[in-house]
Amino acid sequence: MSSQQSGKNGKQLVAERAICQSQPLIVADSASWLVAQYAAMPIQKLPEQLINQIAAGEVIERPASLVKELMENALDAGATELQIDVELGGVRRVRIRDNGHGIPAEQLPLALERHATSKIASHDDLHSVSSLGFRGEALPSISSVSRLTLTSLAKGEEQAWQVICDARGAPTDAQPAAHPQGTTVEVLDLFFNVPARRKFLKRERTEFTYIEQVIKRLALARPEVSFKLSHNAKPVLHWRAALPGTEAARVRDVLGKAFAENAFEIDQQDDSEALRLRGWIAQPSFSRSQGDMQYFFVNGRLVKDKSLAHAVKRAYADVLYHDRFPAFVLFLEMDPRGVDVNVHPAKTEVRFRDGRSVYDFVRRSLQGAMSALRPGGAALADGPGFSGALNVSPETGEVLDNEAPFSAHSAAQSPSLNLRSAAGAGFQGRSMPSQQQPLRNLIAESSNQYNALLAPEGAVAGDMPSASADVMAADQESPPLGYALAQIHGVFILSQTADGVVLVDMHAAHERITYERLKDQYAQQGVRAQPLLVPLTLAVARAEADLVERYQEMFQRVGFELDRAGPEAVMVRQIPVLLRAADSEQLLRDVLADLTELGESGRIQERADEVLSSMACHGSVRANRQLGLSEMNALLRDMEATERSNQCNHGRPTWVKLQTRDLDKLFMRGQ
Repeated sequence: MSSQQSGKNGKQLVAERAICQSQPLIVADSASWLVAQYAAMPIQKLPEQLINQIAAGEVIERPASLVKELMENALDAGATELQIDVELGGVRRVRIRDNGHGIPAEQLPLALERHATSKIASHDDLHSVSSLGFRGEALPSISSVSRLTLTSLAKGEEQAWQVICDARGAPTDAQPAAHPQGTTVEVLDLFFNVPARRKFLKRERTEFTYIEQVIKRLALARPEVSFKLSHNAKPVLHWRAALPGTEAARVRDVLGKAFAENAFEIDQQDDSEALRLRGWIAQPSFSRSQGDMQYFFVNGRLVKDKSLAHAVKRAYADVLYHDRFPAFVLFLEMDPRGVDVNVHPAKTEVRFRDGRSVYDFVRRSLQGAMSALRPGGAALADGPGFSGALNVSPETGEVLDNEAPFSAHSAAQSPSLNLRSAAGAGFQGRSMPSQQQPLRNLIAESSNQYNALLAPEGAVAGDMPSASADVMAADQESPPLGYALAQIHGVFILSQTADGVVLVDMHAAHERITYERLKDQYAQQGVRAQPLLVPLTLAVARAEADLVERYQEMFQRVGFELDRAGPEAVMVRQIPVLLRAADSEQLLRDVLADLTELGESGRIQERADEVLSSMACHGSVRANRQLGLSEMNALLRDMEATERSNQCNHGRPTWVKLQTRDLDKLFMRGQ
């Protein structure tokens, strides 16, 4: 029996080996056949329809893609009103009507030819594109994969004309039609002749959502234009044109009331006035679980650029909660010759000629705006529009023409607010001691100054008359966070303002104050470096070793001494003292990866900030510590003078406010 089984297994083994040996032969024969097949094919010019369908594969991905292309053409034609009608998510029908300057009758057939455009005419024009479209591929690409009808009445003409594309995308002769000034493009049965593409489309609701997103983006970019959208003959939205100075109303319409109430305006220019950044950025407390409210426009064109995204991310460092995304609508305006938009057929990617300058300008401008986020430091949206654009220096990140955090009148009424009397610098914002102190003593000093004010039990009662007088004197000139009333549950500070009450998380607030002082102290003292007893050798790519030599000065400035030890090797001789416990090898590899992709890296500074943040967290006042009113008031004043004090180091809010009208609603007063 075992002999038969053994023989059977042997036959199976032989068969399996034969099959395995035959597979490479089959693959090899197939590859040889393909090579022979293609080698036998002559070089030939592709049919015009196939060329257009190939172009459509790059430009027209789904119904939302053709809506984008047609709307951009309408906006380039000077339209101020756009009507978009969609059926079955855009698969059955898309019709876009505008009131632009129109297309003359003799140019209608030409408009459906490939690379026929009125946007550019020379090589110089290609390097200074200011229009949304310029490639001349949209209409012929769409007509090659759908049934397209083009109707237009040019400005100054009396008769409108219409052309219809047949199943092959070829236009018929122009025929007279009834139509007001402007152009209407109707697209039926998208991908009817390319069934493989149609199979990849999503459900009707999903495709329509993509169309809505496209319209939202263009509506944000062009608030002076009216947009109407209908789906399956039902009105969906109608955004009226915004008057000059009321562009914020369009932002509110598109992104909602919540964004408008948590965003503030920014409008900055560099020294040469070659770059301008304007728009609205949301407070860190209004963060998102995904990047669905991030709109960055360059010369009115929505773009996706890694360097710009990284600049925004750096600006929100230290104030954004874990794994959250900021919300913003930003417009970068610059000379069209400084940006190349001819990078991708969909025109969503750009290439800057001086990308480093653009990156630095965006990062500095947004960091300056973020640093001004403190109680009373930024005017937020209130009502139908925004107010109080921040005046931030893009070179230094400093807020210009900003008033003191609290008036002389309020300071005079509360002489015990300043903690500097006993120990020099105290907690007054970001002011520094005249003599630089070691970092390890800084947190202890902060805690000791609060502890110095802790008196016997009777001292708290002694503070009450003065604090009561402060509260009674609170008026329109009172500090933004008002005056302390009490400590709640050993964690929160309750204060009264001129128009409501404020609750402050004392640990989170003190943590931010201490952290900002530590960062200032670290920057003023300079980076202390520690030589390695045994230098560390890293094996890197040749290109990364070249980057080490090119950015040698940058590495020295942050405390690293690196030498090239070979074509593909780098030697680390010293590291920053603050990062001696970090994984230096992995950190340097990450920095080199950033330099390769972005030409800039903030990882070393981010890692140093993480250490300082941890030091501040462990050294700040803890819960259940009983504070006197003078201590609580001092903490409130320091918050008003400290950058980014609306959030702690981990991105959590440090204070909330209930206005008097909110309290009235809770108790149904005045109803």
